[in-house]
Amino acid sequence: MKIVYASRTGNVESIVSQLLYDALCIQNGNETIAEDYILFTYTDGFGDVPLEAESFLSANAAFLKGVIVSGDTSYGEAYCMAGDKIAEQYDVDCLYKVENAGTDDDLEKIREILAKF
Repeated sequence: MKIVYASRTGNVESIVSQLLYDALCIQNGNETIAEDYILFTYTDGFGDVPLEAESFLSANAAFLKGVIVSGDTSYGEAYCMAGDKIAEQYDVDCLYKVENAGTDDDLEKIREILAKF
């Protein structure tokens, strides 16, 4: 299983780097993939899907198997909303929501989720 990720502040990149999986970083959304993947992304603005993730998904949704999303609880109901939006639009599960860069417990839970794929 491949990990594809978008990271603006470094939180998502930090999570992905600690998982030790083969990963593709979304820089501008023009990247392509032809294998199953889990998308890791952040939540932009007030619950928005990042533009580069939207662009990437519009061309690569066929292999999407789930989404893991980072957010900040200080945004209240918008916390990790990008993951919910992606899950609904592409009919996949939002597998996990993590506060910013997460904790060691979050990383362990994410590893357990990924092991099921």
